[in-house]
Amino acid sequence: MGLHCDTVSQIHFEDVEVSGDRLVGAVGQGLPIALAALDSGRLGIAAAATGLAQGALDLAVSYAKDRVQFGRPIADNQGLAFLLADMEAAVMSARATYLHAARLKDAGRPVGRAASVAKLIATDAAMRVTTDAVQVLGGAGYTTDFPAERYMREAKVTQIFEGTNQIQRLVISRDLLKETS
Repeated sequence: MGLHCDTVSQIHFEDVEVSGDRLVGAVGQGLPIALAALDSGRLGIAAAATGLAQGALDLAVSYAKDRVQFGRPIADNQGLAFLLADMEAAVMSARATYLHAARLKDAGRPVGRAASVAKLIATDAAMRVTTDAVQVLGGAGYTTDFPAERYMREAKVTQIFEGTNQIQRLVISRDLLKETS
């Protein structure tokens, strides 16, 4: 459906011995290392989803200014202009959220909850903005003549990998409730 450039495969190892000098981290610390990697991955997904949403917004704005119906650009229609404004607000919110989490990570501060919030906000925004971009383009948005349909397909997978958005809600709520107990 999406990510046509990404080849995913399974590999299986049987009876493979790995020497001790290949150990990542300390013995027994695999889970914390993996969870930290997930936090970084979630920040990357949030950034990518924000860029995807920005691309969809840019396409929708350009199309709305260029597409003329009934003698005027469709961007002149208030309902469509308001949709574009909502798309911009979603993109800006996503960007601010993932940049906040990235700053925490860069400062060496705990980032787990913020990374999950960033992934949740940015990927939901990407899905909403890309869907709205398809709507702005109308029938053309559903064709491969414009990248809007591809953006929408790509946005969907951002809500799934590095932990679904339902898992992000679980991570966020558990951390939040742990802190307030």
